[in-house]
Amino acid sequence: MSDPEPGAEREQRASEILGAALGGAARRAGLHPAEGASTQKVVWSAIGGWRGILESVLPSLAFVILFTISPEPLILALGVSVGLAAVFTIVRLVQKSPPSAALGGLIAAAAAAALALWTGRGQDNFVPGLITNAAYGTVILISALIGWSLIGIAAGFLMGEGMAWRGDRRKRRAFFWLGIAWAALFFARLAVQLPLYLTEQVTALGTLKLIMGLPLFAPLIAVTWLVVRALYPREPAQDRPVEA
Repeated sequence: MSDPEPGAEREQRASEILGAALGGAARRAGLHPAEGASTQKVVWSAIGGWRGILESVLPSLAFVILFTISPEPLILALGVSVGLAAVFTIVRLVQKSPPSAALGGLIAAAAAAALALWTGRGQDNFVPGLITNAAYGTVILISALIGWSLIGIAAGFLMGEGMAWRGDRRKRRAFFWLGIAWAALFFARLAVQLPLYLTEQVTALGTLKLIMGLPLFAPLIAVTWLVVRALYPREPAQDRPVEA
């Protein structure tokens, strides 16, 4: 029996590393195969509960409101937005809770604000988000089209199956369409928001960014989780002997 080709081995090893990373991230986000976890609980955990909602919404909302009321000086709206992100990060550090989500939001807000201040254009505060949507959509779409869906890779390691799902036609098809759905979400955001950016409609751009954020993210998380649970049904609990 011939040995696997080196290229195939490298591809498999890379997918395993990626899968372990994605699966670990999904577990930390609350997407785990815990016994009895409802879809509502999983989605709520994935978005971070009320704290996650506030961390995701308030900095952008503050920027939109302040910029609409007073576009100049631009630093006012940007400063409040970054300041709120900094407060959320500090609170997490003080409470010794995982700061990764708030820290990521702070870094993103600071980078976007720096770009907007450098160019002097309020709409440039949204450039990192546009780039992120384009990048995520492209990577997820390509991974689905070539048969290595990132959704499947993450789910496989999350559910303890690794890459075995690729040998199951039903799972491959489900993860393909989930990948298409997630890519469609990111490209839909880009298709709606890019024209507003190009026409300098800052208030409309910021408002639609919020509307197309968690309100669309949460339902797709729910659909993804329901599909994964259907593909990996829980083993029925074994009857325990009654103690005398």
